[in-house]
Formats: sequence, structure tokens, C-alpha cells
Amino acid sequence: MPADLAYDDPSSDVLLDPATGVRRSILPGGVRLLTQRDRSVRSATIGLWLPVGSRDETPAHAGSTHVLEHLLFKGTRRRSAMDIAAAFDEVGGDSNAVTAKEHTLYYGRVRSSDLPMAVDVLTDMITASVLAEDALATEREVILEELAMAEDDPGDIGYETFLADVLGPDTPIGRPVGGTAGSVEALTIEDVRDHFAEHYRPDNLVVTAVGDLDHEELAGMLQAGLRRGGWELAADAVPERRPRAAHPGPASAGLLTAPADVASLTPHRLSRPTEQNHIYLGGHGLTALSEDRHALSVLMSILGGGMSSRLFQNIREERGLAYSVYSFSAGYRDAGLFGMYAACRPGRTTQVVELLAEELSRMGEQGIDELELARAKGQITGSFALGLEDTSSRMGRLGTIELVHGRYTSVDETLARIGAVGIGDVSALASRLASSFSTRVEVGPDS
Repeated sequence: MPADLAYDDPSSDVLLDPATGVRRSILPGGVRLLTQRDRSVRSATIGLWLPVGSRDETPAHAGSTHVLEHLLFKGTRRRSAMDIAAAFDEVGGDSNAVTAKEHTLYYGRVRSSDLPMAVDVLTDMITASVLAEDALATEREVILEELAMAEDDPGDIGYETFLADVLGPDTPIGRPVGGTAGSVEALTIEDVRDHFAEHYRPDNLVVTAVGDLDHEELAGMLQAGLRRGGWELAADAVPERRPRAAHPGPASAGLLTAPADVASLTPHRLSRPTEQNHIYLGGHGLTALSEDRHALSVLMSILGGGMSSRLFQNIREERGLAYSVYSFSAGYRDAGLFGMYAACRPGRTTQVVELLAEELSRMGEQGIDELELARAKGQITGSFALGLEDTSSRMGRLGTIELVHGRYTSVDETLARIGAVGIGDVSALASRLASSFSTRVEVGPDS
């Protein structure tokens, strides 16, 4: 059966990739399970994904997804917080969670013989957490310290401010994932429980696992764990699905002409007692589903993806104007951004900003050469291949495929798409982005 059909048939149980053993099933309750069996390792990594993130919150409940993620580690009807922590520690395993803008992930990495324990603990957490008011009171203070720590880091606060300015500080996707100190302090336990009840359900759950495991055995363990926690797994339930993104390219609002106007772009300044000025410059980019996303990866590699990149060579190696300089991008269902970062002494800020903008503009106007293209493709494909040596990376890839793309893409197909990117693709995209500058953020000392 072609891989695409696995996503159209809700009753599917399909071997998506015979070459690598990737399999996908829809379990009772609408739970989606994707696995990759690897007998060359003695471990397994499992992730439980919920397609709910900070962008799904109301303004009044900003930060509730992140708070809920923390509280799920604070005890269930069968386990204390210490029981949850000790379960992984005593077998030398690892467990943690991530809250993002469009998903929440709970994961564990253990020896394959300890996988039943990991499944039991993680399913217990997402189905039967107590969500006690006293736990919220304590964990709220921990989260406020986490937010304060980010405020103390010029890189963290600069990036969050840049992201909010590009995507819109008053939009769900533009708000900080962790909320603000004010919104976290205002959250009640009823708010958190309502959030849990709305989103934590079988038809919203995706489970991905890679390692020395058996698909059928894992499916059985999952169903047993979810039922033990009180979830009803209806045989005829189908997965909940979100609409696919509809905007494949960079947004067009508020465009500037680069590089001439960039130096005069009013910066959003955040005063901090630092020795350097931390600069973020960029604008709207590509969505996660854009057909140009592979060209963007190549572009970012050439522009600022390593020690041989243009920004590193021009700004650091040739001119000595910065120690840290790079480019970056982020894509979501219906939005995206691109940017460049550099940290320098305040007196060099204007020159560095102009050089950042000029380098991207030059890529659009003059193009790139074959050597740069080959080097970038080698960096991307090599890094991609090395990442797949790790079961955690492969687990994460399966989750992204299911939640973001809705279509399985083999490693060979991904590598082929990167290999198909041409000089013209990169130059055309560079030209588009170079005329999309809209945001400049600086974190540093008062002048």
C-alpha cells in the first residue's frame, strides 16, 4: 500500500517503509502508533505527543500548556512525584518533556527490557495525574524561576522578542511558550484541569518509538496503560486531525527593501547590563509545509550555518567584528520566520547590521556557486544521517512526520529532495527573503 494511503484510511495498519521497518497503526480510541524496529541497539526511545501547544491557549490562560506539562510529573493516583522520577533513575534511563508552540511531548529512553516500565509510567502521567492545587503552588514558583532565568539570558530574551515581533506579540503563535510571569501567577488549578480535559484524550494522542522493540507488543502495552488510567478506547474512534497549512510562502506585509533600509529600521531595544549588543535581524519566512523548505535549509547553511558560511567568514574571520554570528529559521503550520544573529561591542552595531543584510541581498542578486551548494548539501545530509544514528532523533522525526506533514517521507526521499535543490532555487529564495526584512531586535547596554 502506498504510504499516503496510510493517512487516508483510519483503520490502517501499514508498513510505511519496508527498508527501515517503520510501521503505523491506528489503535482503539484513535491513538496513532508509529514505530521503527532496530535490533542493532539494546535500547528504545518512546514519545507521547499531543498536538496542543502554546498557540492553542486563550490569552487569559497563556502558559497553561507549559504549566500542565510540569504538573504531570508531580504525581498520579498510583505514583508520587518521587516514584515517577525514581522509576527512570533506577534503571539508568532518561525521561523529560517539551512544550512547544504546536505540540507537547513526553518521552523516555531506556534499555529495551525496561520499555514496559516506561510505557506504564508515561501513560499513567498523561491519563491519571492528580493535578493537585498544592503541586501547582509549588511548581508555579519553579516556572517563575525558569522565566526569570530566560530573562537573564540576552540570547533567550532576544530571540523570544524577535519571534514575537515577527509573528505578532498579540497573536497566539507570537506569545511566549511559557507565558509571562503575570499570566502564570493568574492561572488557577481549574484552568489547568480544564486544559487537560479538553486536549488529553485518545484521539489526540500520537505515540512514536524507535529501538529494540516489537510493534504489536508495544501496542498492547499502550492500550493496557491508557485503560488503566481511565481512558475509554472505542474501537471505532478515529484520530483528531488539524487543518493543513494553507500559506506556502513568506508573508508580504510590511516588506522593506534590503539592504538600504535595514540600517534605518527602528530596533526594538531591550536594555541589559551586558558587554555586547545582541542583534537579531529578519522577518517573515516559510511555513513548515512550504515546498521551498529544502531550499531554505540549503540557503541557511550557506548564509550562516557553520564556520565556512558567508556570515562567519565575512563578519568574524575577515573583519573580526563578532565572535558569534549565524542564521536561523523556524516554520509552523501557517507561519514562519527567518533571521540572523550576531553579538558585538555596541560601537560596531551599525556596521554589523549592514553586513548581515548585505550578505543575504548579495546571495539574491549574485547567486551562489557550485562549491557552496555542494558544501551546504554535504553539511545538511551528513548532519541528517548522523542524527539518525540516535533512537531519540528518529523518534522525534516520526512525531514530526505525523503531526506536521501528515505524510510519511523516507530518508531516501528526503535526501533526494535536498539533492534536487539548485543554484537558482537558493538565489530566488534569497531574493525573496532579502526583501522581507521587518524586524530588528537588540539586547544590550544603554548607549
